[in-house]
Amino acid sequence: MSFIHDDFLLSSSQAVRLFHEYAEHEPILDFHNHLPPDEIANNRKFENLADAWLESDHYKWRAMRANGTPEELVTGNGDPKEKYLAWAATIPHSLGNPLYHWTHLELKRCFDIDTLLGPETAEEIWEAANAKLQAPNFSAHGMLEKFQVNALCTTDDPAAPTTDHERIAADDHVGTGVYPTFRPDKAWGVGDAPSFLNWIENLEIQADKEINHLNDFLECLARRVNHFHEIGCRLSDHSFPTFPSSFPNEGRARQIFADVLDGVSANTEDENNFTGFIMLFLGRLYQAKGWTMQVHLGPLRNNSSRLLKEFGPDAGTDSIGDRSQADNMRAFLDKLDKDESLPKTIIYNNNPADNFTVATMLGNFQRDIPGKMQFGSGWWHLDQRDGMEEQIKTLANVGLLSHFVGMLTDSRSFLSFPRHEYFRRILCNLLGNWMEEGFVPDDFELIGNLTKRVCYANAKNYLGLEIS
Repeated sequence: MSFIHDDFLLSSSQAVRLFHEYAEHEPILDFHNHLPPDEIANNRKFENLADAWLESDHYKWRAMRANGTPEELVTGNGDPKEKYLAWAATIPHSLGNPLYHWTHLELKRCFDIDTLLGPETAEEIWEAANAKLQAPNFSAHGMLEKFQVNALCTTDDPAAPTTDHERIAADDHVGTGVYPTFRPDKAWGVGDAPSFLNWIENLEIQADKEINHLNDFLECLARRVNHFHEIGCRLSDHSFPTFPSSFPNEGRARQIFADVLDGVSANTEDENNFTGFIMLFLGRLYQAKGWTMQVHLGPLRNNSSRLLKEFGPDAGTDSIGDRSQADNMRAFLDKLDKDESLPKTIIYNNNPADNFTVATMLGNFQRDIPGKMQFGSGWWHLDQRDGMEEQIKTLANVGLLSHFVGMLTDSRSFLSFPRHEYFRRILCNLLGNWMEEGFVPDDFELIGNLTKRVCYANAKNYLGLEIS
């Protein structure tokens, strides 16, 4: 039997039926990823498996380093095939890691290759996959069609142009709805005045307005929110170690901003204050637009100063942060809620110790919309079977699993859409086992319809994207 077989990860008859009858054929709405819009606009074709697999995958980079791979073959200028061979030498050591499952799901679903990857099979897999990559249906557009991706949302800096999204929207050959996501994390980078001022210059160009004081800056952000909305955006995205919880008055924010315009970097306290001020401003804009605010909470980033200097951020040296979350989260959400300005919100937690803290805090602010405050799917280091199951069980214990908006790839690779299948199999196995043990009713209409909603319909209804 092939490793990736029809009933992979499904351990009960109920799980098998849930997956094949209710989950397997649902389309994909990938509402958070890092796919480059220009690659969709240009319908990129990949030269080889290394380009498609290893170009920007920091999950694989971490595993390769753990296997002793020289950095030249991880993020360096090594030959693409040599990089691929280094990955092939790593994968047999990754048993128990989701990379092992993802790799073989992608080989099976993308290339119809059943062979286990390793040093002995690397050459034949390289040749077979590369031959298929030359076919038209392995272009960026072809991959989206192959995996029934009805819609996806990229991650986009408001100070960058959106011309690629506009090209995609005008291209009749793209059957997938492709939407930007408003990611303004550099908008509070006042602790590094030179970098912030460079970013401000780009924002001025995109917003078509000169920035001389705080009101100009706020107007530029609002203009970009309006522009993003006009081209289909309905989500923002942010990442914080903890929620901002210091909220200065406008006068203090105005002074912090004026100092930075004069080239004076803010200290840590003022940077935190400015972050809180801007996030409240943006949160109110999101609520007025009917957007969903996504927050990725808890990572400790760029822990290797050596790799940060050599490669830059996103080198695969980020970890789970161990911080207190409840007080800051309460302060931020309550501030917007009492002003009637709290938007729909999805929180993705990076520390499993905080699962119940995050899920119960979100429950305090549910209002008017079913599932308005969402405990998002297992993220980053929790994007694996145990992490996904614990997130689902936490949500079921203290919230309403039936309204859960489900899975996303958070990926930079067009080969990663089988991660939706991976999630669906894990979901169906958990629910199927609950049915078998009598923890939930052995009722396929009840549990099967819940499964279908979590796989697709909940996200479609919740996000408000204009999906055909």
